[in-house]
Amino acid sequence: MNSSNNPLKFFTSVVLAVGMMTGTVLWVFGNESAGDESAEASRPAPSLKVDDSPVQGETSSEVVSYADMLEKATPSVVGVVTTQVVSARDRRQPMTLEDLYRYFHGLPPQGSPENDGPPDGEGDERREPIGMGSGVIVSPEGYVLTNNHVVRVGRGNEIADQILVQLSDGREFEAELVGTDEGTDVAILKIDAGEPLPAVTFADSEKLRVGDVCFAIGNPLGVGLTVTRGIVSAMDRSIGILRGGYEDFIQTDAAINMGNSGGALIDAKGRLIGINTAILSRSGGNIGIGFAIPANMARYVMESLIEKGEVPRGFLGVVIGDLSPELAEAWGLPSTKGALIRQVQEGSAAAKAGLMHSDVIIDVDGHEIDSATELRLTISQIPPNETVNLTILRDGEEIKKEVVLGSLGDHMASGTEDSVEERPFENMAIAALTPELRAEFEIPSTVNGVLITDVERMTQVNQQFRPGMVISEVNRVPVTSVEEVSENLRDGQNSLYVWFDSGYDFLTYDRK
Repeated sequence: MNSSNNPLKFFTSVVLAVGMMTGTVLWVFGNESAGDESAEASRPAPSLKVDDSPVQGETSSEVVSYADMLEKATPSVVGVVTTQVVSARDRRQPMTLEDLYRYFHGLPPQGSPENDGPPDGEGDERREPIGMGSGVIVSPEGYVLTNNHVVRVGRGNEIADQILVQLSDGREFEAELVGTDEGTDVAILKIDAGEPLPAVTFADSEKLRVGDVCFAIGNPLGVGLTVTRGIVSAMDRSIGILRGGYEDFIQTDAAINMGNSGGALIDAKGRLIGINTAILSRSGGNIGIGFAIPANMARYVMESLIEKGEVPRGFLGVVIGDLSPELAEAWGLPSTKGALIRQVQEGSAAAKAGLMHSDVIIDVDGHEIDSATELRLTISQIPPNETVNLTILRDGEEIKKEVVLGSLGDHMASGTEDSVEERPFENMAIAALTPELRAEFEIPSTVNGVLITDVERMTQVNQQFRPGMVISEVNRVPVTSVEEVSENLRDGQNSLYVWFDSGYDFLTYDRK
């Protein structure tokens, strides 16, 4: 599809909530990844431009304009609109693209006395725009990076019937969905423009530092292509929006509003450092707290989906958590850095390599590990069957271990009871109460249930749940395994009978 007469050059989207013509639906993400079923599993690798040099510090010459850099970078940002076939009885006076254009520009709606043009479509069914967002051209062949939630519609979180990509020059093309990865909220599109397209250059997002200048490019609130400036405010953020997923966001104060979702976060050299994904706001508007998927993560997911049709992830087979200051002091460790192994799954890659509970993993292939979250992210970006070199602390001494990683996909498909990676709760990990865990958390022998092993910080569940709590009942049903917890949880409010610190109490959990 190629059309140049559409009056709306870029489209709006809700960050984490796709812009809907008939309302807004909050998306919840899992950790599955899949290529388009109709597409081939393996594709030629895209021609990517990569510049991994770090951004240099300020020079003696004051920078007064970034116009030349932005002039080269902005053509790679595109609009993404999703459409769905809607029957007449399902329509509730939805807005069309023309309606949306007229709304933002103060023009009377279609069908008014001022504009008696024909309706958009005829008959009992018609295709209507449902959601809108942005994307980034990453290769001359027409590969486009965007968010997974941008290409999904409706309460069922289904892939849109049709996805359109509109370039900055107004040309519009129907896009092929190459694949999506819900675990990172990444989607890959492909368009055929018949000529090489302006592609962004990738930066090495690992080399970013807090304070680096950055720019968010998108179409906030439908006003048109907009560039906002800020800095990298923080790195390695986890905010609990990807249910069971992999969060390692760049935080920025560059203004991100509805419409930037899936757009580009670039550095002062015009290189892609992230994909704008979310904002933290009570009003829905920008308050200077925005989040972007790091370019390195997005690139890894993209290349896996293009070349393999899926995102294979390594699997270690451990329950992990952060090391508390008290435990580090008790064990005579110099700091709380690292990932504490709380449980090793029988028969897993970790078990075969001789890892034990109470080991602290501090390094993977020369990459220092500061936290449990960092270990999980690192392992997830290493393919199965790869050999990794771990440095662990055991009894205060450093030990080297070689581990051949298993496959997360195989593990999840095996249906193993008490899977250490299964998370029936959002932002909270649980595990069967083994003798090792009972001893580690000092759980009395009279207490039975499922142990809470980890709770993500700065999330809603963190307000009432803590590691070391034991869930004895879910909705008045006794539970002793992760599987039983999953079977008895329901949507909406759940009652949990929980043991903690020598006493029992009832707590509630709202499952969305």
